[in-house]
Parts: sequence; structure tokens; C-alpha cells
Amino acid sequence: MRVLGVDPGLTRCGVGVVEGVAGRPLTMLGVGVVRTPADADTATRLVGIERGIEAWLDEHRPELVAVERVFSQHNVRTVMGTAQASAVAMLCAARRGIPVALHTPSEVKAAVTGSGRADKAQVGAMVTRLLRLDAPPKPADAADALALAICHIWRAPAQNRLQQAVAQHAALKGRTR
Repeated sequence: MRVLGVDPGLTRCGVGVVEGVAGRPLTMLGVGVVRTPADADTATRLVGIERGIEAWLDEHRPELVAVERVFSQHNVRTVMGTAQASAVAMLCAARRGIPVALHTPSEVKAAVTGSGRADKAQVGAMVTRLLRLDAPPKPADAADALALAICHIWRAPAQNRLQQAVAQHAALKGRTR
């Protein structure tokens, strides 16, 4: 499975591509950051993010895009920018028919480090170890994007089994009515 992880942000949108399957060594195919100027208007910045993500989709052809689920913060302005960048990533994937999965920051941290409260340094260190890199990807947004991709690859088999069980239960329930 090839997954493009996206850590959304208006100034720095982390992107990283990981390939592999749960239980086997994973391979990083690319990592980076789509940057936009902080002094540009929001619409222009969103176009820049769209162009950057489209370029990553063209180059790496992922089977799935894993995006960090936006969560409530105290700074509404930051949340809005993150949500807008997240929506752009989802739109780019949906336009191509690529499935999108959303993972919360604590899910990603727990999957990669074993603790949902891990800090950025711990996430970077584990991404480095899991992908057998020489150094943690920088900035942290890039490491977070790789962590999202890793999280999805590891969680997808369990999520798929759960979805199948729910569908089977619904089908059986529908027959007994």
C-alpha cells in the first residue's frame, strides 16, 4: 500500500509518502513541505497548497491519502487555516478518486510511539527508526506527515475488518426483519 500523509497547515503543509504493509518494514518514498507565504491572502495560499499536493499526487501516485483530522484548539484562526488546508488535500484526492482517511493527532502518536501524548521529538525519532532514516525529517510537519502515512498503513487492516463486520451485521439484521 502506498500512502500520502498530509499534515495540513497554511504556512507549512507537511507531505510524506510511505509504502508497505502492516508487519513488514516500511519504505519512505518522499517527504517534504508545501510552503506558502504568510503575507499572502488565504485564497492564494490555498491555491499554492493545491498545486503542491497535486504535484505530489502526480509524482507518487498514492493509493490512499491520510490527512490529520482537525481538532479544536484555542486559537480559532489557526484551526480555520488548518481546516482549509485539510479540505484542499481531501479535495485533491477525491477529484482523482483516491480514498481519504482521517486520523487524529493522538491516534497517530499512539500508533507510531505507543503514547497518544508523545511530543514532536518522540514522533520524529520513531519515524526515523521505523523508516530507517539517517536523521529525523525536518521540519516537524514533514515527520508528522510520514507518521500519518505509517499510522494508516498499520491501522488499515483492522479498520477494514471492522468495516466488513459492521456491513455483515447490517446485512444479517436486514434479512431478519
